[in-house]
Amino acid sequence: MLIAPDTLPVLPPAYDYAGVTVFALTGALAAARDRHDIITFWFFAVFTGVGGGTLRDLLIGAPVFWVGDPTYLGIGLAAAIAVWFAAPHLARAKTLIWLDAVGLAAYAVIGAGKALALGVDPFVSVAMGVLTACFGGIIRDVLAEQPSALLKREITISAALLAAAGFVALEALGVPAGWAGLAGALAGFGLRAGAIHYGWALPGFGERSGEGKA
Repeated sequence: MLIAPDTLPVLPPAYDYAGVTVFALTGALAAARDRHDIITFWFFAVFTGVGGGTLRDLLIGAPVFWVGDPTYLGIGLAAAIAVWFAAPHLARAKTLIWLDAVGLAAYAVIGAGKALALGVDPFVSVAMGVLTACFGGIIRDVLAEQPSALLKREITISAALLAAAGFVALEALGVPAGWAGLAGALAGFGLRAGAIHYGWALPGFGERSGEGKA
């Protein structure tokens, strides 16, 4: 079921640029871990930053957002250069994990907002938000030949789901898109942060109470 797009608010473009920036930084950090050259930093940054949004746009039949806007390539380059100089002074693994948490929450909201603005059904928009949030990280981990965080016993997809669903629900209740997006992103980030810091995880299949992580 489609909803008239002109009845739905659109998130500011700055949200999208911010989301891509955060994920681009995680891509460049993954390249730093394996000591790649600056061009590979840029490659990792760009494809991590735009990967989730590209999948979303292809699935909902929208023009791929970055093809007509070279700003996104510039964001990737800026992220690559920033990480190139800053990485030697950072705890890279910890920085990547926390930036990924921020990007996951923000991009879940951005993806859901883009789908809603194009008239996609709210439930499908939530799914688009989750895909947008998770796919860039999958691309990054494949490029870096690292196990994907999605395959670990941590709350990751659930955090993206909370962020996207929270935004869509609040927007449906009449909350302005910017505030709904902020609330959804904070909720998703809070859940992911708890998983990182406290080791939260959902019960696994066949697992009895108390056997898994808290």
